[in-house]
Amino acid sequence: MNSFTDNYRFLARYNQWFNGQLLDACEQLSDDARKQDRGAFFGSIHRTLSHLLVADPIWLGRFRQCGRDHGWDAACLSDAVVSLPAGTGLSTLLYDDWAALRARRAELDAAITQWVADMPEGFAGYTMRYANSAGVQRAHPAWQAMTHFFNHQTHHRGQATALLAQAGVNPGVTDLIALVSV
Repeated sequence: MNSFTDNYRFLARYNQWFNGQLLDACEQLSDDARKQDRGAFFGSIHRTLSHLLVADPIWLGRFRQCGRDHGWDAACLSDAVVSLPAGTGLSTLLYDDWAALRARRAELDAAITQWVADMPEGFAGYTMRYANSAGVQRAHPAWQAMTHFFNHQTHHRGQATALLAQAGVNPGVTDLIALVSV
């Protein structure tokens, strides 16, 4: 790794790889089994993965604004990527249909990968200013939010892999270091 930015490019690659592997593993379950409440924070595997389809555009919109505030417009973070329906909350189920959920995940992963590929070298040091979901104004270096962004996905994917294991599905090796040999 040569830079902070290279680290995020690696994380985006891992993110896309892991999401594909995880969603493929989920295909081994019926729709009902994916949607079964298994006692997790968001209940089911489907709802856990759905939560990321709400949280990711929120963060990507904040990152887009941060870039604009510093003179960089990430064209790949279009309104279609970052917009959510009015009234969407962190537990909102945007995609009840599995194929639609998978398609949206692929769209977001492609945008994330392109965003970090295009990112100016100094982006991680930019100051982000935004209101969090409780309306509290925040200001901090972008790298802190970027680290949270990728860690947040890993956290919820970990929950989903545990739920898959409980359902008898092995998602395979998911460790970040496994990507080094892929």
